[in-house]
Amino acid sequence: MNTQPTSAQQLQTIARLWPDLHDALGDHTQHAWPPPQLRDYIAGLERDALDDPTAYNAARRGLERSPDQLGTRPIPISLRVHDTMRVVEAALLDTADRLARSVQRQPQQPPAPARAAVARTRGERLVWEDRARRIEAARRDASDPRRWQQHHGRTAIRAALWLSGRADATPGPFRPLSEVEEQHLARVAAGALARVEAVLDLADGRRELTAEHPCQCGGTIEVYGGAGALPVARCKGCGVIWSEAGVVAA
Repeated sequence: MNTQPTSAQQLQTIARLWPDLHDALGDHTQHAWPPPQLRDYIAGLERDALDDPTAYNAARRGLERSPDQLGTRPIPISLRVHDTMRVVEAALLDTADRLARSVQRQPQQPPAPARAAVARTRGERLVWEDRARRIEAARRDASDPRRWQQHHGRTAIRAALWLSGRADATPGPFRPLSEVEEQHLARVAAGALARVEAVLDLADGRRELTAEHPCQCGGTIEVYGGAGALPVARCKGCGVIWSEAGVVAA
């Protein structure tokens, strides 16, 4: 049985965990800066494994141009958490903007302006009543809260929940996602959740390091940890085990 969470569930989890990221932003009890070498390895293992390159490259370019990246900040913050929040939020907003332009139906157009007049007959009265209904219908359609608005309400939580609705094909002024759009959204959702879980130390992962980081014996090093467990590394060749404190067993 497939227990892999759906894209909609992953996006809902991001929205649920976002307040925890805000709490962790000012937490300096977990990691010093810069973090120990082994935690660098753990962070590197999670990076870009499931990302959608288009979304995250666009997010990074936007952050590079942002004036918020310059100058000093009034209070100390966790740079690792801050950077994760900035990149994930930018990627979610960029994905929502792109999908909205593609799948969101344009609002209904109200009738053209007309000179005010007094309805003298029943027929004229019906015409004006129909016109008033069309104006009100267009107003309601344009302000439908299910629509993604590109100029206000732009938060990571709202973007995640709106994208979750698109992944689940919930009713609204939208067409269903195409297969290509579903795959794109699935990559963004998985990559974003992986980043959030990694920075909150919720992910239970095990990965082999690349050939650039072999053991002294030449063997492959496997790193595992997360989900509250202290990260450790083990050489699959000689069997030596490291933790953040150093060699545990040789």
